[in-house]
Amino acid sequence: MKTFVALLRGINVGGRNMLPMSELSEILHDLGCRDVKTYIQSGNAVFRCDKASGRIAADIAAAIGKRRGFEPHVLVLDKSRFADAIKLNPFGPQAPDAKALHLGFLDAVPATPDLKGLEALKASTEQFSLVGQVFYLLAPEGVGRSKLAARSEKLLGCPMTDRNWKTVTTLMSMLEALPE
Repeated sequence: MKTFVALLRGINVGGRNMLPMSELSEILHDLGCRDVKTYIQSGNAVFRCDKASGRIAADIAAAIGKRRGFEPHVLVLDKSRFADAIKLNPFGPQAPDAKALHLGFLDAVPATPDLKGLEALKASTEQFSLVGQVFYLLAPEGVGRSKLAARSEKLLGCPMTDRNWKTVTTLMSMLEALPE
């Protein structure tokens, strides 16, 4: 069995697309996943499973659709790929503020990212870097105020789900705690 993290996008936000984490755990168990653990209400889970990551992502979205009437965007990464996102952080292992650094996990490597457009939107206090399938954004004033954060997915041209550094490192600790 391989170890994975699932990142669900757009659930439990503003009273829409509600999905209790206990129900997400049930769904994952029903899909054959083991040692399931969830983290906060924004749709994060770690688990072990025999299926391929793309198949698991599609199965999770479909199962939520059956139960809840909406299919969230689901990205499933194996432990190695998730660890690489942490290791390749261009801002170093210790972010100045764990809530200021965000990692945008992309479905694929962007074919034609508009880096000039991203640069034009960047506030003077912000920094960003695109490394493979991860968009790193350091936004000390918060992503809620960031024009760059608001438009980055469109300018990258690829679906993305975002997590702050604290969440990413917590999920990695949870992955490492699962049995091999």
